[in-house]
Amino acid sequence: MAQSIYITSAEGHSGKSTVALGVLETLGHATPRVGVFRAIARSTKERDYVLEMLLAHDGVDLAYDDCIGTTYDDVRRDPDAALSTIVERYKAVEAKCDAVVIVGSDYTDVGSPAELAYNARIAANLGAPVLLVLGGRAAQGQPEQLGSTVPRTPDEMGQIAALAVTELLHERAEVFAVVANRAGEDLVTETAEAVRASVAASIASHPRADQAAVPVWAIPEDRFLVAPSIRGIMRSVDGELLAGDPDLLTRPALGVVVAAMSIVNVLPRLFEGAVVVIPADRAEVLLATLLANASGTFPSIAGIVLNGGFDLAEPVRRLLDGLGSKVPIITSDLGTYEAAVRIMSTRGRLAADSQRRYDTALSLFENHVDTTELLRAFGVARATVVTPLMFEFQLIERARAGRKRIVLPEGDDDRVLRAAATVLKRGIADLVILGEPFEVRARALELGIDIQAAEVLSPFDAVHVHKFADEYTRLRAHKGMTFERAADTVTDVSYFGTMMVHAGLADGMVSGAAHTTAHTIRPAFEIIKTKPGVSVVSSVFLMALADRVLVYGDCAVIPDPTSEQLADIAVSSAATAAQFGIEPKVAMLSYSTGESGTGADVDKVRAATALVRERAPELLVEGPIQYDAAADAAVGAAKLPGSEVAGRATVFVFPDLNTGNNTYKAVQRSAGALAIGPVLQGLNKPINDLSRGALVRDIVNTIAITAIQAQHGSEPA
Repeated sequence: MAQSIYITSAEGHSGKSTVALGVLETLGHATPRVGVFRAIARSTKERDYVLEMLLAHDGVDLAYDDCIGTTYDDVRRDPDAALSTIVERYKAVEAKCDAVVIVGSDYTDVGSPAELAYNARIAANLGAPVLLVLGGRAAQGQPEQLGSTVPRTPDEMGQIAALAVTELLHERAEVFAVVANRAGEDLVTETAEAVRASVAASIASHPRADQAAVPVWAIPEDRFLVAPSIRGIMRSVDGELLAGDPDLLTRPALGVVVAAMSIVNVLPRLFEGAVVVIPADRAEVLLATLLANASGTFPSIAGIVLNGGFDLAEPVRRLLDGLGSKVPIITSDLGTYEAAVRIMSTRGRLAADSQRRYDTALSLFENHVDTTELLRAFGVARATVVTPLMFEFQLIERARAGRKRIVLPEGDDDRVLRAAATVLKRGIADLVILGEPFEVRARALELGIDIQAAEVLSPFDAVHVHKFADEYTRLRAHKGMTFERAADTVTDVSYFGTMMVHAGLADGMVSGAAHTTAHTIRPAFEIIKTKPGVSVVSSVFLMALADRVLVYGDCAVIPDPTSEQLADIAVSSAATAAQFGIEPKVAMLSYSTGESGTGADVDKVRAATALVRERAPELLVEGPIQYDAAADAAVGAAKLPGSEVAGRATVFVFPDLNTGNNTYKAVQRSAGALAIGPVLQGLNKPINDLSRGALVRDIVNTIAITAIQAQHGSEPA
C-alpha cells in the first residue's frame, strides 16, 4: 500500500499548489513511483490546472482522468456517495504508486465552513495524514499589488491555525504538518512561532491521544509567484492576442498603468513589469509606449491591453508590423474602468507553462521547509533503485553543496537564458553569461525570467580581451600566434569562455546549444589541455534508465579509437562513474564475448582490455564482451560464468563512435532513458558540450555536472 499525504487548506487562495508541488518534488527524490490525486475538482468540463501542473512533473506517469475523485456538483448532491467514489478512485491510483500526494478542494465553489470538515473526512477515509496550508494574506481588502493583499499578523495566523486544527482533529484526521504560506516577508519567523504555539495548544486540549507533535513551517509571499500572467489577464478581460510573441504571455504582470492621458504624462508612470491599459483609439499612446519599451531608457513592460473595441487603422497596423515588437498586445471590448477592475482582480496561477513560477515555487519550498524532516516524518524508506528524477536531484544537491562559477557563452540563446534562470533560482551554481549586457538582460525581461544574479559580460570587453590575448599569444607562441590574431580570436565566445576558465575567472564552461562540438572543444584542446597521463579527451553519457544509471563512452568525440585510446576511455569513464556515485564495472564491448571471436576489431578490444588491467589493476573490467552478456545477468552467467562484470556492468565502453552514438540514441528513444551528456573527460578543467537540440532540462543538468566536476578540482583521469 502506498504512503499518502492529504494537502488541504481552511480557505481559498492559500497557495496550496505551491506546497503540493514542493511535496511532490521531495517525494520524487526519495521514491520511484509518485502519484497525484485531486479529491474534488471544479468540474469535468474544464481541466483542473493544478492537477495538470502536478501531472506534468517528471516523476509522475498517470492519466489525468484517473486522478480525479469527484466534483463539487457530486458532493452537493450526495456527500456520502461522493466520498465513496473518491475512496474507490483513489485506491486505483494508490495501487500504481509508492507514494501519493492528494490535493483537497479549493474553496472556489461553495466556500462553505463545512468544506474543511469534509476534506478532513476524506483524509480520514483515505488513511492519509493532513498537511494543512494556512493562507498568510487577508481574504478581503484592496490589493497592494496584482494578486496580493495585506499580510495577516502572526496572531491572526495563530487563531486561524487553532480553528483549523481543531476542526481536523474533530473529524478524526491526523494532522501531519502545518505550512503558513504567503506570510509577510518580514514576519516569517514570528508567524511560524505563533502558529507552532497555537497548534501545540490545540492538540494538547484535544482528547486525541494518538496525535503526534506537528512540525510547522512558514513560507513568505513572492511577488512574482502570485502576480497574474499576461495570459491570465487576457482571459480576465475576454481579450485576444493582436500582436506580440505568444511565448511572452507567461510573463507576470506586477501592476497596472491606465494610459488615458497624454503620452508626456504616461511615460513617467511606466514601471518594470507593468500591464498598460490603453484606449484603442489612442494610437499615439500605443506607439509611444512600444517605442519607450524598445528604447532601453524606460522600464520593460509586461503587456498592453487595448480596450474599447475600436479597430486600429490600417496605417497603424502596418506600423506595428514594421516595429516588430514582441510585447503582447491584447484587444478587449471592455471599457477602461471595467478592464482595469478585472485586471486587478486577476490572480496568479502556478501552472506548468511558466518555468519561472515553477522554479520560484520549488525554491521557496526548499528554502523554508525542512525536507529532510518532512521525509522522516512521512516515513519514506530509502529506495534501492535510482530513477532519472532521483539521479537529477542527486546531481543538483551535489552541485549546491559546493557552489561553483560556470560560464555560459551562448547568451543569445533563449534556452540558455531559461536554464540560467532555473540554475540561479535553485542555487545550483553561480553563472557568467556572455553577450552584450543590455541585449541579454532585455531578452530575459521579455521572456519573464530572472537572471539578475548572473554576471553578464561582453566578449568584446576591452580589459578582458587584452588580458586574454596576451595569454593566448603565450600559449600558442609555438604556432606563430601574434597578439593581433589572438585579440581577434579570443572575442569568439567559445575562446573567451575557455580563457575565463583557464584564468580562474570561472570554474567550468557549458556551451554547444548553438555551436558545433568542434567549436566548443577546440579551444579546450588548445588552452585547457589534457590531464597528465591522459592521451585523449573523450566523452560519456550518463544513461538514467527506469531503475539505474549506466555510463556509456565514447559516444561523441573519437571516431575510431586505437587500443591505447580505448584503454584511456575505459579508465576515464570508470573514474567519471565513481565521481557520480556509480560503482564502476567496466565492459569493453565487441561483437564477440571472451576468447571465441577473431578479427581485427575483436583483437583491438582484447588488447585494450589488457591495457586497462595493466594501467588500473583495481578496476573490475571484462572484455571483449557483447552488450547482452554485459547487461543481462542470465546471459552473462551463461557466456562468462564467474565474471564479476558480466551481467552487472555499469560502464559500457564502445569500440567506435558509430556504435556508441547509435546505441545511446537507440536506448534513449526505445527505453525512454534520460541521456545526460556528453560529459567530456580528460581535460584539466571541466568544459562540457551540449547537443544543438538540447532542452532547458538538458542544459540545467549539464551545468550541474560541470559544477560537480569543478568541485573535484579537475576532470577524472
